[in-house]
Amino acid sequence: MTDRTLRQTADLRALRFDDRGLVPVVTQDAASGAVLMVAWANREALALSLDTGFMHYWSRSRKALWKKGETSGNLQTVRSLHADCDADTVLARVTMDGPACHTGEATCFGELPAGDAPDPAGAGSHADGSAGGSAVLDELWGVLQDRDRERPEGSWTTRLLSDENLRLKKLGEETVELVTALVRGDERASEEAADLVYHVMVALKGAGREWDEVLAELARRRR
Repeated sequence: MTDRTLRQTADLRALRFDDRGLVPVVTQDAASGAVLMVAWANREALALSLDTGFMHYWSRSRKALWKKGETSGNLQTVRSLHADCDADTVLARVTMDGPACHTGEATCFGELPAGDAPDPAGAGSHADGSAGGSAVLDELWGVLQDRDRERPEGSWTTRLLSDENLRLKKLGEETVELVTALVRGDERASEEAADLVYHVMVALKGAGREWDEVLAELARRRR
């Protein structure tokens, strides 16, 4: 599995900041997996987050750095930072001390209906995991379609779609890594599975197949 963890300030050189010098940061509760908030950060904010162990962001309205919880006391302790596959978004896994939202709610997205509450097992947003999981996969397929059409430079997905040998090689590697994690009882098995699903979908797109074909085949087998 590709390790995109940002462990030290030197790792920030791999990020693709926009023309304002910013990247979006998706902040997630490290224990529950709940998405707490989305904010922006520049290189200095991320460097401070790594150096101090507390999340820092960039305020576009105030044009200034800010430490989460500096005035409210609702600090975010950094557990890990990760770049996404295109290196233009950061996932921050944190431990939250108090509510994440300035309104006093636990997350900036409010309270979800009971049937749509995050599944602690990661199955999906509905009780049986079907609708939520399907929505995530449909969204991922949409992203792959965009990458296939636009072929942005520096995108890992673009590299895979442009190189059949590379994407099939990675598909094999991710399969082995998932099997190894399962055999060892590694707690990262779910992450390995997510990597494999991504590479399966890229391989399908690269071969000119459609995700709907897979869903249709699964539906046929269920019947």
